[in-house]
Amino acid sequence: MESFTAEQPSAGRTWLDEYRTRIDTIRLRAEEARDRVATVTATARTRDGAVVVTVDAYGTLTDLQLGVRAEELPRARLAETVLRLSREAAADAAAQVAAIVEPLTAGGGR
Repeated sequence: MESFTAEQPSAGRTWLDEYRTRIDTIRLRAEEARDRVATVTATARTRDGAVVVTVDAYGTLTDLQLGVRAEELPRARLAETVLRLSREAAADAAAQVAAIVEPLTAGGGR
């Protein structure tokens, strides 16, 4: 049967305190990342400003601006442009989110 020394409970408490500190640090970093992700937006636009789209961190369209030049585009081309720019903006937003959370997922969040 294994016997315990007086130092072992102290070492166990030290380990537990260090573990709690590490968990608290990870929690705080995750909360900070969550707050940063909540503010992510990305915008894509045509060179001439005919179409400007903005999306949030999830790729959801949050703003669409159609400039004067948009009136010159056929409807099918306008629709395709809006969709293309939405995809571009969503990819940018996703890259921003990935950059925010990468430190949390690389190396166990240390």
